[in-house]
Formats: sequence, C-alpha cells, structure tokens
Amino acid sequence: MNTTSQITDAPPPAPQPTVTERKRTARGATRPGDRVFLALSRGSGIFLLAIMAAIAVFLTWRAAIAISDNEGNFLTTFEWNTSSQPPVFGIAVLAYGTVVSSIIAMVIAVPVAVAIALFLTHYAPRRLSGPIAYVIDLLAAVPSIVYGLWGALILVPYMDGLFGWLNDYFGWTGIFDWDGGAARSMLTVGILLAIMILPIVTNVSREVFGQVPQMHEEAALALGATRWEVIRMSVLPFGRSGVISASMLGLGRALGETMAVATVLSPDFLIHGSLLNPGGGTFAQNIASKFGEATEFGRDALIASGLVLFVITLLVNGAARAIIARRKEYSGANA
Repeated sequence: MNTTSQITDAPPPAPQPTVTERKRTARGATRPGDRVFLALSRGSGIFLLAIMAAIAVFLTWRAAIAISDNEGNFLTTFEWNTSSQPPVFGIAVLAYGTVVSSIIAMVIAVPVAVAIALFLTHYAPRRLSGPIAYVIDLLAAVPSIVYGLWGALILVPYMDGLFGWLNDYFGWTGIFDWDGGAARSMLTVGILLAIMILPIVTNVSREVFGQVPQMHEEAALALGATRWEVIRMSVLPFGRSGVISASMLGLGRALGETMAVATVLSPDFLIHGSLLNPGGGTFAQNIASKFGEATEFGRDALIASGLVLFVITLLVNGAARAIIARRKEYSGANA
C-alpha cells in the first residue's frame, strides 16, 4: 500500500482542550451540579472576605473618630478616662494584660493538651479513651460565664496556697511577689484561660494524632523502637502542623475571652511586675465592663481598642499560617 495513501486516510487529530476547559476539568466543574457547587463555594469565600473587610472598615472609621480627639498617646498612655475634658486613654495596660494572660494560658494548656491527646490515641484502652474524650467534648461546650463563676467562687479562694508557696520560694524574682490580697490576678486569669482552651487544643490534636498512617508506626516498631520512640519519630512529626493549628485556635479564644476574665480579674489599670497581685486588664474585659456606661465617645474609644485586638488576632493567625507554609516538614504528607 502506498505510504501517501496511509497518511491521507489517517483520522484527523482530536482537538486539544482550551485552557479554560482544562481548568474546569481539573476542578471537576464539567457538569452543571459541579459548576453550581463551585459558584456557591467561591461566592461563600468572597462573602466571608467582604464581611471581614466591612468589620475592618467599621472599626477603623469609629476608631479614627476617637483617636483624633485623644489627648494621650493611644499606644503608650497608662490611663483610660474618656469622660474627662479633654479625654485621655491608651491601650498599654490592656495590651500587656491580654498578651501576658494568653501566654500563661498557652504555656500551661498546650503541653497538657498534647499529652492528653497522645494518651487517648496511643496509650489508653478503647473503653477508657472513649469516655474521657466525651468528657473533654462536654468541657468545650461549657459557656464562658460558667467558667467565670467557677473561677470566682472556687478557683480564686483556693489559689492562696499556691500564691503563698510561690511567694515564699520565688518571691525574690519579683514576678511571684504577693502582697497577701485576693488572688484575682493575671496568674489566676491565665490558669482559668488554660482550663478553657484545653478542650479545644486536646480535641484537634487528638484528631490529628489519630490520622497518623499505621505503616509509619508499624515500621518504627519493626525496627525495635519503643512506644515513646514511635511517638517521637512518627506521631509528633506527622501531627506538628495540627498541633500548631490547635494552639492558634486556643490562643484566639484566650485573646478574645471576655466574661470569664471580667468575673475573675480585679483590674486597676496599672502594670505590675508581679503576676500574683491584682492589676492590669485585657481588651475584651475592658470593653465588656465599660461599654454599658460609656458615652458615645467612650464607645468609640472602646471600638478603637477592639480594632487593636482585631489586628492582633489577624497577625497571630497569619503568623501560624506562614509557619506551616514555610516549613515543609510540618506537613503530614512529608512525614
């Protein structure tokens, strides 16, 4: 047969899909239902961004009104007096109290939460891990005001012994110097916040540790690793990103907690070197305690402090995302 005839009789090549068609195929948006779902998902994301932008614009607008008439430095003034003429207010004390109480909560809660999650997933028998996990889920659903009442009525009176011990042995540092007053201090607030965020960090960490590939653990055991070595070499590297995410969720609640802090803390709008004496305050606690009695200008000032808390929360979450994105070894797929 003639070679030219073979070439002439060959079927024409299939048309190549366009770039748009390839993108739709990759996204699975080739059928009407897929396209509808894609549009709804994209619209939901855009709507969420629009809400965040609207919140930011509103807070910035009202904050600018208050800050323009403020006679003090908004970032460094150790006073909050919006009723005076001229008004003087600043967030230095609030920023200090918010950061310190959140750090105390994270230092206490995260190691305990990770330990509980490891115990439930790799040490506890099934008949024991189930009820414990159920109780932890219930703790996550307890309202903040209930934690606050418990802290004021139960936790604060029983902190005297701990405060006395810290004062006797570590009072020389100045951080744990106690004047013998009521234990309504930053340390008490930090402990209460740690109890509140413990269920969140534990539940997320437990779910992540439960997703560790069984082959990784079996391979480590086959090489003669102990139970702790399996956890250290297989479980923790796989779940590191999940633990970071869980910690950021807990930190977000600690930063914005309102009623529990307002119920336990006795603020005096001063910064004290000791964590055992009453003083300080947090953004959320200050807004909750002063909003009802504030004038219109006072509410604008409180909104200005809320804007700072809004920015801090965004920065914390953005930093967590950046850490996870830049460190490939945090990804479970690469563990």
